[in-house]
Amino acid sequence: MKIYKSNIKLLISIFLLITACSNNNKQSGSNQFYDTDNMLVINGKRTFFIGSYHHPKTGNPFKTLAENGYNYVRVKADSSELNKASKNNLNTWIYTTAIDEKDSLADKSKLIKLINKYKTHPALLFWEIEDEPAFTWNSEKPRVSPEKMQKAFDIIKAEDTDHAIITNHGPVNLVSTLKKYNSSTDVVLVDVYPVIPNGIKPSYALFPDGLQGDLLNPYISQVGEYIDKMNKVVDNAKPVFAVLQGFSWEMLKPEGERDSSMILYPSYKQSRFMAYNAIVHGANGIVYWGTNYTPQPSPFINNLNRVTKELSEMQEVLSAKTSTNNIKQEYHELGYSVDEGIEYKRDKW
Repeated sequence: MKIYKSNIKLLISIFLLITACSNNNKQSGSNQFYDTDNMLVINGKRTFFIGSYHHPKTGNPFKTLAENGYNYVRVKADSSELNKASKNNLNTWIYTTAIDEKDSLADKSKLIKLINKYKTHPALLFWEIEDEPAFTWNSEKPRVSPEKMQKAFDIIKAEDTDHAIITNHGPVNLVSTLKKYNSSTDVVLVDVYPVIPNGIKPSYALFPDGLQGDLLNPYISQVGEYIDKMNKVVDNAKPVFAVLQGFSWEMLKPEGERDSSMILYPSYKQSRFMAYNAIVHGANGIVYWGTNYTPQPSPFINNLNRVTKELSEMQEVLSAKTSTNNIKQEYHELGYSVDEGIEYKRDKW
C-alpha cells in the first residue's frame, strides 16, 4: 500500500493538540485504571503504551527498549527481570495461565502464591491470564473457555485489586464470542500481522489465501478495522491495544523449512502506517510481537525503532484527551478516486 501523505505525524499532532487544549486533560469520572475515554492512567498520568512482548538481543535489553521509546514490556515472573525493568522506567506485565480444572486446588494455590509474590513490585502493571483464549486454529471451539478465564480473574482480583488484567484476542472469532470474555479482563488487545508475501504456504494461523485475518480488506489498513471490531467487542468501554507485526511470517517456521524468497518484513512506511492507523481508530497502546524471531541487529529492527521513538516523542499528544471537533475534509481532483482519505481521531465516529 502506498502512503501518499508523509505528514501523518504533523496532522495527528494538530488534531490531538486541539483536543488536548479543549479538554485541559481532565479526568473526572475516570475508572480505576483508565479515564473516561479509555486512555490508561498510571500514577495519575494519562499514558499511551508502547510495548514489546519480547526483549531485544542486546547486552542490556531493558535499556535498549527504553532508549527506543518503549514504556511497557512482558517479563517472566522473576524479581531480577522486574528490577531491571524498574531501573529503566518500564512498566511490565506477567503471564499467569488459567486454572487447570483437573487439579484446580493446586493450581489455585500456585496462582495465589504468584500474585502475592509480585503484586507489590513497582514495575508490575498488568496480569495476563491467557493469550488468544477464544482462538483455536481451524476449530470453532475456544482454546480456553470464558468460564475458565473468569475463574482465574476472580482469584486474581480477590488477591490484588491494584493491577489490571489484560487479554489479547486473535483477529478472528465473532464479536459475540469475544464479548463473553469481557467480564474477565480490564484491557483488550488484538494482534494483526498483515504484511504477508503472495504465494506463502499456509501454516498455523495463515489461511489458504495467505491471510491471517478474515476481513474483506486484505491491505494493511485492516489494522484500523480490527481496532474498530475490538471497540465493538468492549462496547467502547475498555482500553484497546493493537499488537502489531515485529517479524516475518516465514521466519516463524523451522530454519530448514524456510523459503528465503518468502521472507518479508514490514517496511518503515508500513510499520509507521499501521501504528497510526491503529491510533486514529482508537487504540490506546501499540505492542509489538515476534521480534525474537527477527535477526538483530537488522534493517527491520532499526526501522521499527524509528517508529517507536517517534511515538514516544508524541506521548503528550497521543495520551491527550479526545473530543469531537468539526473538521471538514475536502478532496482535490488528481485523476483518481479516494477511498478513506486522511483519517483523524475523535471520540465519536
